Amino acid sequence: MTGKLEGKLALITGASRGIGEAIARAYLAEGARLVLVSRKAEALEQAVARLAAPAGRVWTRACHVGQLAALDELVAFCEQGPGLPDILVNNAGTNPHFGPLFECTSELFDKIFEVNLKGPFELSRRLCQRWIAAGRPGCVIHIASILGQRAAPLQGVYGMTKAALISLTRSMSFELGRQGIRVNAIAPGLIETRLSQALVGSPDILKLFTDRTGLGRHGQPQEIAGAAVFLASDDAAYINGATLNVDGGYGVS
Repeated sequence: MTGKLEGKLALITGASRGIGEAIARAYLAEGARLVLVSRKAEALEQAVARLAAPAGRVWTRACHVGQLAALDELVAFCEQGPGLPDILVNNAGTNPHFGPLFECTSELFDKIFEVNLKGPFELSRRLCQRWIAAGRPGCVIHIASILGQRAAPLQGVYGMTKAALISLTRSMSFELGRQGIRVNAIAPGLIETRLSQALVGSPDILKLFTDRTGLGRHGQPQEIAGAAVFLASDDAAYINGATLNVDGGYGVS
């Protein structure tokens, strides 16, 4: 690796597995220090063991990103320990409803929006306000989805939150860019994670995706990590407000 993130501190939510863990591994390889966030401390400990990071390079914090008090405690933890992050990757997500749009209960609707949209908004608010007050640059990367760009059968509410996250990316980038804060999004296609098991585990549903994907296959978490490194690095210094599709060419035909 080339040390593209040397000296940077990155906070990654949803970091105990899947795409979040893959981004953490890539950031470590590029020289970054990390604050890894997930709901369960035990899962974070297991992720750190898999990463095998040198001492002093990784901090962990259990946090429910949809709860404002927990976010305040997370930011205070950073300020009192590793420091104010330079990079924020809003990766935590949930999708407890897989089915027709109007069969989603109000409780599940609120939960999906709480984690997928409110959490990224509120955590971004807290870090961006501190960057501005300190006169520091910053970088925010939202992990959205291609389902935020097109109809999402059986995943309609999830798709709504990702569409809103893409809109948030554009609005934040416009408002904050002149203060040295870049905001971009990554829209993964079908990636094999625990969240996507209902899709990857069904041959019929999987075929619907792969038939519409130029590469003819679904992706793996590490195939998102390179895009996250790029957007956080100086190589992307003039990229702001973009949504980078990493989807194997889904829907191009």
